[in-house]
Amino acid sequence: MEKREDWRSILPYLPVLMRSPSLFWPSQVVETLREIGSGRVDSGQLLYIAITELRNSLSLSSEPLAPSAAHGYALFFDEELIAALLVCSFLCLFPVHDRYEKQLQPVNFDELFASLYDDYSQKQENKIWCIIHYFQRITSNMPKGVVSFERKVLAWEDDSVHVSYPDTNFWSTSVIPLCRFEVQSSGRIEDHSSEAVEVDFANEYLGGGALRRGCVQEEIRFMINPELISGMLFLPSMADNEAIDIVGVERFSSYKGYASSFRFSGDYVDEKDLDALGRRKTRIVAIDALCGPGMRQYREKYLLREINKAFCGFLHQSPCQQYQKILHENFDAASATSTSMDTSEASNSYEEIRNSQNDYDMMEKNNDIGVATGNWGCGAFGGDPEVKTIIQWLAASQKVLLHVEKSQHETKGNFGAQRPFIAYYTFGLDALQNLDKVVCWILLQRWTVGDLWNMLVEYSKNRSKGDTNVGFLQWLLPSIYDNGYMME
Repeated sequence: MEKREDWRSILPYLPVLMRSPSLFWPSQVVETLREIGSGRVDSGQLLYIAITELRNSLSLSSEPLAPSAAHGYALFFDEELIAALLVCSFLCLFPVHDRYEKQLQPVNFDELFASLYDDYSQKQENKIWCIIHYFQRITSNMPKGVVSFERKVLAWEDDSVHVSYPDTNFWSTSVIPLCRFEVQSSGRIEDHSSEAVEVDFANEYLGGGALRRGCVQEEIRFMINPELISGMLFLPSMADNEAIDIVGVERFSSYKGYASSFRFSGDYVDEKDLDALGRRKTRIVAIDALCGPGMRQYREKYLLREINKAFCGFLHQSPCQQYQKILHENFDAASATSTSMDTSEASNSYEEIRNSQNDYDMMEKNNDIGVATGNWGCGAFGGDPEVKTIIQWLAASQKVLLHVEKSQHETKGNFGAQRPFIAYYTFGLDALQNLDKVVCWILLQRWTVGDLWNMLVEYSKNRSKGDTNVGFLQWLLPSIYDNGYMME
């Protein structure tokens, strides 16, 4: 460009300096750009400062920016961060180098748009319409509030502070009663009427094929709630002992159909209330099931994997861990000073522990948030819907077992993490047409979590050995298939 005779005429309009015979950026500009590229500029305020430094280095400070520019950058990149991130995805501004090596998938929209040309389908066009509608909405009325993302982890080893990954004995000996089970033969998880944790039938990579050609349960949810896409930027793939909680996303689009028949059908006004943290009361948990499990899904090892995955997702993990940490720390403090405490002081310390337990119990008693789910890990993933139904029921019912052992006083107990109900959307699946009848029969038997788990394990062993080829529901209660069902 420097060799062109007319380049000098546009030089005053370029953010560069001239050093004969070429153009260059001052070293201060290069350093500031490196700071921005490194990720250390992580707020709207810092970005505005970086912009100011760039302008000073280029001798542009004599031409001041708009008086409210600093506030605008802070508002957009701090208070409207998700909208800013999705704009960057739309403009394909995120680097893609090493994302797969870091267990992250790309978040730019280029593949989503490329699919329109490479292999056009109406479902892809309608996915894009959901995104475009989101941008139309936020340009006229920017959302307010907070969205939180939390990776929940079951510790592989018991460290007395975190909830650990249960073994088969944990499940087979559980005496926890089963929670209420509501069979929903129609409707969708995202439209559940009461407050509940809504299950995302996730890929191990959050979002699955949302920004590619995928268009089943998870991908559709990410289209109608586009704020979910922002989590794909920074949340690596899930391990077997992990789940991802997302609270506060707003729904913007209505739709009809599923997979190839998916269609954007207009605006959706989300009227859910906000919680104390300013988050919309939409709670989504992403849990990834075994993909294409075939007959191995009936092995006890994989039954355990699936139930613990659901258990991690349904768990009130943060309050459970906070309570367990408080209990552990209080006990350590009491033990450390026990040699110098009189009886009344020791009693007071243990009374504090009991009071913290009572506070926790009261919090849990007031928690009426159930689970809204459906055929998780079935369909495209190839799982057995009858087995997956029972696994999710067990996981939602189980409480967390927290305990602290003391030399003179021993405290053990079940401190509630049990969900009060599970609302199961069958989506009209034939294999589950008798689910409500079997559920009623099981509840009449007053089975515990351990009882039902042991029946599931026994069935799975028979299925693996080829001793039965019927579904779990028919195996457990053949009368409803042979002679109809009568309940006294």
